[in-house]
Amino acid sequence: MEKLKKFIEFEIFRIGEYSFTNSIILTVVITLLVTMLLISVIKRMLFRKSIENRFERGNLFSLFQIIKYLIWIISILLILETLGVKLNVVLAGSAALLVGVGLGLQATFNNFVSGIILLFEGSIRVGDILELDDDVMRIERIGLRTSKAINRDEIVIIIPNSLITSNKVINWSHQQKRTRFKIKVGVAYGSDLDLVIKVLKESALQHQDITDKSTIIARFIDFGNSSLDFELLFFSDNVFRIENVKSDIRKIIIKKFTENNITIPFPQVDMHFVSDQTGYFHRTNNAQQYPER
Repeated sequence: MEKLKKFIEFEIFRIGEYSFTNSIILTVVITLLVTMLLISVIKRMLFRKSIENRFERGNLFSLFQIIKYLIWIISILLILETLGVKLNVVLAGSAALLVGVGLGLQATFNNFVSGIILLFEGSIRVGDILELDDDVMRIERIGLRTSKAINRDEIVIIIPNSLITSNKVINWSHQQKRTRFKIKVGVAYGSDLDLVIKVLKESALQHQDITDKSTIIARFIDFGNSSLDFELLFFSDNVFRIENVKSDIRKIIIKKFTENNITIPFPQVDMHFVSDQTGYFHRTNNAQQYPER
């Protein structure tokens, strides 16, 4: 016991009145180990199945991030106190220091504050589908300075948090999991309108990712230059891969249109050649467009 006591109290070096001993090293190591163990225990408790079934995973992740940062702040303050750093002196001097550093690292502090806002506000959560700068992405992690997302091309995107809080962002997952989408299609003049609407609805019904099939709507929306324009509206919870869903439905529509002799027109231009007195021909173009026959 006496040897252990001497080892713990062994002085490594001294600067003035400050003495650095093995006990300080042990205290710092124990503090770090307890901090990591406590964070690990909290993480296991928060992400148990019984808890995840009652709360959204994105909310739990945000709560865990806030708790983790608070624990680390307390741990670092305790370590500084153990090392003999006077916290009141640090806090007094940090105000002037932060002003100088803030001028040079304004964007970094902006991202840091934005990260805290995202975690506390909960408007953006892990797993949400966002549309930012015409790119659709799924949030994988929300950090204090940056957030990590992955887009539809499986490319990892690192987003400064200030871009999310200051720019216009569409959150496809914010209010409800399912979202309504539309597909536009034109048919030739003279087509049976009721048959077109029926075929469009049947095309959406055949896809497995369409939810709430009773809300599928097909409607006639306009008289186009060369077509009668329709749109098909449907709900789907496969927001991240919705372009694949639309592609599948378009293929079904084309197949069913062919089976029912419904034509999708394309623009055509008539050219007229007029002969003048010199015997030369001049070409004139008509802007009229005609449906396919």
